[in-house]
Amino acid sequence: MTQKMRIRGTFLDEISHDIPHQNWGRKEWDRDFAYMKESGIDTVILIRSGYGRWLTYPSEVLKTRENAWSPPVDLVKMFLELSEKYRMDFYFGLYDSGKYWVSGEYGKESDINRAVIDEVWEKYGHMGAFRGWYISQEFSRKTGDIASLLAGLGKHCKEVSGNLTTLISPYIDGIKNISQYSEITARSNGITLSLHEQEWDPVMHAIQGAIDVVAFQDGHVSFEELDGFLEVNKRLADRYGIRSWTNTETFDRDMPIKFMPIKWEKLLMKLEAASRAGFEQAITFEFSHFMSPQSAYLQAGHLYNRYMEYLSDEGIRLSSSALRTVNDPIISPE
Repeated sequence: MTQKMRIRGTFLDEISHDIPHQNWGRKEWDRDFAYMKESGIDTVILIRSGYGRWLTYPSEVLKTRENAWSPPVDLVKMFLELSEKYRMDFYFGLYDSGKYWVSGEYGKESDINRAVIDEVWEKYGHMGAFRGWYISQEFSRKTGDIASLLAGLGKHCKEVSGNLTTLISPYIDGIKNISQYSEITARSNGITLSLHEQEWDPVMHAIQGAIDVVAFQDGHVSFEELDGFLEVNKRLADRYGIRSWTNTETFDRDMPIKFMPIKWEKLLMKLEAASRAGFEQAITFEFSHFMSPQSAYLQAGHLYNRYMEYLSDEGIRLSSSALRTVNDPIISPE
């Protein structure tokens, strides 16, 4: 019998791109960290520190170079403080220009991010919860100089911070790799297993030593194909000494409404597939919108309840407070 796969980490989506913002302040975020902690999450990953001109912290680098807007709240500082309070590891997500690397200007994307890495480590590196880095440029295919971009940024993160853990979360060019602006939910053909492995082998080789953890997104392929792609991803990572997590998406890609909390049965199927493939752990995109009892989506709290029942079955030990339902009050620890 395979061991149950647990969601141990979540992204923090505070640079809203295609998911509605929830307009939370510190009180709501504090409560959400408490819910995360009770569900067994011990790692939070800032999805990106900036996108275009939108920022999560007052970056002098990005205000100067990209004419970015200064945010009203330093969210990076707040997330680090909440991570310390709840004894979680915080991974800092790099800046995504939204233009340079997608148009092939990899050097420009790298130069800006190197300056961001230096600035952020000087500003927040002393905080105890700062435990790693997330290279936020997401991709699925061996395109242009993307592997060198990841390797270079990963190495710089490590050199600056004393070898803290580096993470990427690419996706698979499967049949569900569809624009969020389309009502279509699938296309007729996606990348084959053999071509996926052929393209990712040199990428894994190139990032070896610079990237510690690869967490492929699991939502872009059909459920029938998922086991095969997970096995290939795990085999490739093992070949090059890279740790394997799975990014088990808690939103549904099978509906024309983009995006809603996933059906529990689908999430369960994905967790079981990752367990069969031997993955170390799961992270998710993302708890606060799609799994939190206080999400703007009512269904998210019910998904939380089903997941907590899943953990409580067959001997996974939780505190009694962790077995509350969505309607029970939560008291944040001091």
